[in-house]
Amino acid sequence: MNLINKSIVILISGGLDSSTVIGIAKNKGALIYGLSFDYGQRHKKELIAAKKIASHFSIQELKIIKLDLTLWGGSSLTDTREEIPRDGIQLNKIPNTYVPGRNTIFIATALSYAEAINADFIGLGVNSLDYSGYPDCRPDYIKQFQKLANLSNKRGRENNPIRLWTPLINLNKIEILELASDNNVPIEETWSCYSGKVTPCGECDSCRIREKALKEWIHKHKKK
Repeated sequence: MNLINKSIVILISGGLDSSTVIGIAKNKGALIYGLSFDYGQRHKKELIAAKKIASHFSIQELKIIKLDLTLWGGSSLTDTREEIPRDGIQLNKIPNTYVPGRNTIFIATALSYAEAINADFIGLGVNSLDYSGYPDCRPDYIKQFQKLANLSNKRGRENNPIRLWTPLINLNKIEILELASDNNVPIEETWSCYSGKVTPCGECDSCRIREKALKEWIHKHKKK
């Protein structure tokens, strides 16, 4: 995909995946506009990481949207009365770290922002392989949201739609780490833990996925 001098809004969580999307876009010559959300998440440290990543890649700007999803909770990330799962990923079960409607809200906001600044793309770090089973990280969700995006705004109706760009959607975490390394992502500055502590807990699903992949990736490169 040609991104040279193209404006792109990228949802920046401060995690490995969204940071890798930024790195790829930067290397492709895109003009990057970052969008992060302070939505009442207990792991607010990811916003500090988002700022570091944005600064590292010297993006055009980073906007942080205040949105209080703790008002209705429904997730262990937005309701501290809920315990974050620490028993590992359970197949065919969506964990309580899923935040109801989060990506739908975030992408809809990004569409508004992208249309306002005449950006051609929205970059998303969603991934359908090494993830916790969230319904809004799957290819069928992205495909249907693209259809909605084409119908929901002026650009789409004028046959100049804003495209959802998901370069990591079919990659595993080791492949994402490889891309991160190749695209100058400061992996050590990214934040994945859900716990909200000063240091990663090493027990939540996000930590488990990340640490397992890092160990395998490091082992792979030691063998070379």
